[in-house]
Amino acid sequence: MSRRRFDCRSLSGMLSTSIQTPIKTENFNNFYMLTSKELGRGKFAVVRQCISKSTDQEYAAKFLKKRRRGQDCRSEILHEIAVLELTASSSRVINLHEVYETSNEIILVLEYAAGGEIFNLCLPDLVEMVSENDIIRLIRQILEGISYLHQNNIVHLDLKPQNILLSSISPLGDIKIVDFGMSRKIGNACELREIMGTPEYLAPEVLNYDPITTATDMWNVGIIAYMLLMHTSPFVGEDNQETYLNISQVNVDYSEELFSSVSQLAKDFIQCLLVKNPEDRPTAEDCLSHPWLQQRDFVNLFHPEETSCSSQTQEHTVRNSEDKTTKSTCNGTCGDREDKENIPEDISTVSKRFRFDDSLHNPQELVPDLLC
Repeated sequence: MSRRRFDCRSLSGMLSTSIQTPIKTENFNNFYMLTSKELGRGKFAVVRQCISKSTDQEYAAKFLKKRRRGQDCRSEILHEIAVLELTASSSRVINLHEVYETSNEIILVLEYAAGGEIFNLCLPDLVEMVSENDIIRLIRQILEGISYLHQNNIVHLDLKPQNILLSSISPLGDIKIVDFGMSRKIGNACELREIMGTPEYLAPEVLNYDPITTATDMWNVGIIAYMLLMHTSPFVGEDNQETYLNISQVNVDYSEELFSSVSQLAKDFIQCLLVKNPEDRPTAEDCLSHPWLQQRDFVNLFHPEETSCSSQTQEHTVRNSEDKTTKSTCNGTCGDREDKENIPEDISTVSKRFRFDDSLHNPQELVPDLLC
């Protein structure tokens, strides 16, 4: 299975082409009214709901600091804008509307996704329910978005439920992939080895400082599918050290008790992706052909004649071929949380199997090692 590698012709995998979106220097507040609704917050950015004064249209305004830890990071923000421009024709990626710049910040005016994060669907013990059929549709859409990114030589590198939004929650809408601050351009010229991302979502090759490829994103698809179906995070430990050990050993709970209400095809899909060797993971296009995502009749999920993923991962199918008679349906849950990304208001209500560690941004961890 061929994998694209980072292109050293663009610095550290950053898009070097000039952006097409005009950067406006007028006062943002003259054109938009900020509401009291904060959608997300990080160390160097805050996202707030805003309303266009001319059209009354809702948007999400992402305020990004240009200087971070004493360094000028404007080029990183321009890279994020360039990625959003490159993916503008994909309905699975959040749309960029306008860009403003002040002395300290760049403001991205983005499409507003009213349904919030799909992370809400991963939380246990919520009132509203989502079926396995709903999850199949969401995973298909996520893969369509990732496939589009990979076809355009972009890897996201921070895919997680907090970075995938819904256009609406009731009825359950369509997904929108967001937050391309860690994304990178890939090519065939050289490799990049870089430790970046959120601890519980890191792929083994990232921890091992091995080359990063499109397969890194596919690991995260496996985690997202697991969380939507199981309502628990597969690798998170009591601390980062335990989490990293679980990842490096691919220590995942596939017990019959845990998967009792999930189809065998869903289980096989996850096992296809959560494999240590990146070369053994299917591509986004491969995954779209997986039997689990091809099912039209939900009942058929629990009586598959055959379970297969790809020739690279047949060992997972054989290992679990005994467990094909699961008959109960899987219902997930969705909540009414309003944040777009980042932590919930009351972290005490969240299972200890979820963590909200900030993505790794330590300078020593972000120094690329280009191998041409």
